[in-house]
Amino acid sequence: MGNQMDRLSHLSYAEVPTVDPNGVDTDDGPRIGVSYIFSSDDDELEDGCAVDGGGKHANEEEKNYDQRDEVECAVYHREECVYEKSAKCANLEVYTPENLLNKCKAGDLVEFVATGQYPHWAVYVGDFQVVHLHRAEVKNSFLTDASQGRRCRVVNDWFKFKPLCAEVVVQNAMEQVGLKDRELSWRNSESFAAWCRFGKREFKMGGEIRIGKQPYRLKVFVSDKNSHVLEFQSLEDVIMEKRRNDHLGRAAVLRELAAHFRGVEERTSEMGVE
Repeated sequence: MGNQMDRLSHLSYAEVPTVDPNGVDTDDGPRIGVSYIFSSDDDELEDGCAVDGGGKHANEEEKNYDQRDEVECAVYHREECVYEKSAKCANLEVYTPENLLNKCKAGDLVEFVATGQYPHWAVYVGDFQVVHLHRAEVKNSFLTDASQGRRCRVVNDWFKFKPLCAEVVVQNAMEQVGLKDRELSWRNSESFAAWCRFGKREFKMGGEIRIGKQPYRLKVFVSDKNSHVLEFQSLEDVIMEKRRNDHLGRAAVLRELAAHFRGVEERTSEMGVE
């Protein structure tokens, strides 16, 4: 393929210039994020999952989840907050799939979570069923099958965009069932589910042009008073980075940040000596 590009991503914060860990904006110094062009995260489970009701698997056993390892963060487009996940503004409580069914309404966004895994998002369409992007295909599954042993919760309010009416959300989801591989316009289950609910092209691959100054900021809450900020050129890039952090977990992200800033201090010290 003539215009194919290598996967662009990063393995740690040591590979990209970042900003002050206290979240203080300054005009000098590098403020650059990461581009995930032609990249997709793997929010799926191990091989052999039976998401379509094809029999019980060891993968369907309840998986470990520790709320203390949640990475709390916010996303800003210029000065407007367009996403926030934190104990201060959202209910982070999770439920078993059976218990969540009593709380779901058609058009709701559902997130399935387990420690050490990418979060998996779906649209609840009624009758105990969800539509979700799973293994490069949009599928219609029972919620209990899609959970694969993970805890889950309704996450309608995390993105701050105005939602479409429930009927349109369900229609958006159901019309995509069966799409796969190159027919897809979304990099992951979260972008797909959010597009169904909000209808914004920014959730699609290539929905925004990556040129000029990065208008998006991902703020990771390190503590009550401190945060770490990265800038990005598109919402899909922010979502990819946010999901990478969710996959790593809070403890690993904090270790990664600490190692990065130690490296920055060492390089600065070496430059001062020279």
